[in-house]
Amino acid sequence: MRIVRFLPAGESAARTGALVGDDRVLDFTAPAAGLPQPATPAGWLDLDGAPLAAARALAARPAAELPAAALRPRAEVRLLAPVPPPGKVICIGLNYRDHAAESGMEIPERPLVFSKFGSCVIGPDEPVLLPEPDAQTDYEAELAFVVGRRARRVPAAEAARHVLGYACANDVSARAYQFADGQWTRGKACDTFCPLGPFLRTADELPDPHDLAIRLRLNGETMQDSRTDQLVFGVPALVEALSAFVTLEPGDLVLTGTPPGVGFARKPPVYLHDGDVMEVEIDGLGVLRNPVSETAGGE
Repeated sequence: MRIVRFLPAGESAARTGALVGDDRVLDFTAPAAGLPQPATPAGWLDLDGAPLAAARALAARPAAELPAAALRPRAEVRLLAPVPPPGKVICIGLNYRDHAAESGMEIPERPLVFSKFGSCVIGPDEPVLLPEPDAQTDYEAELAFVVGRRARRVPAAEAARHVLGYACANDVSARAYQFADGQWTRGKACDTFCPLGPFLRTADELPDPHDLAIRLRLNGETMQDSRTDQLVFGVPALVEALSAFVTLEPGDLVLTGTPPGVGFARKPPVYLHDGDVMEVEIDGLGVLRNPVSETAGGE
């Protein structure tokens, strides 16, 4: 199932649903869908909750059997980030062997963890805002996973039970802040610095997240091109390592690291400018497209 959050034309309240083919959206919140409604939007992401179980059963029906009144043309909605603002956005640094080599750094012995804020998350086609012209803002294509079941001290062998699904992400980074500060929070957590989408594909439809092509195009030119088999710490190892010190909750978002080809490591460096367009593409997860825009002074 490809889970989406969306805004119907002329409406301001986000809804949750699933893509049906490439041209329709099944609206889980429509009365015609007949689904139990969660107390909060994050309830649609809870593997132990009745709403998600019922939604999966409905979405599994043949398209001809879906309630017509719960279907919306894809062209009449705007896709948002496929998860509501998460309680935690956890990121992993230097987690591709080829990227560590590019950066001239040793492969970490344990996951290198940092965070963004939930307010950083934006959806497809939303603009990434440059914090200032000389912030040296950079792109980073990443495979993200979303937690679907509470996880506390979960061993790697049981990690798959706690992962709801996967999506394209972009760990946008202001290198001038990151390198000047000596720690990464300001450089990684500017407003709009976590594009996500266009959909969340449930894990049952992506059985091996460690064998996917991942790439980023900047203005149509391929800048990153690798595979997730280069991950130093795969998804099970990350669930184990993260849940050892923090409880993971349904809807929490984990970005697993970026492959080589980032802007700061190029000679000469390549940074983002007003009017640029970034596209992250991962096998089975679609294309996440975001333009780049300058912020107006005083915003």
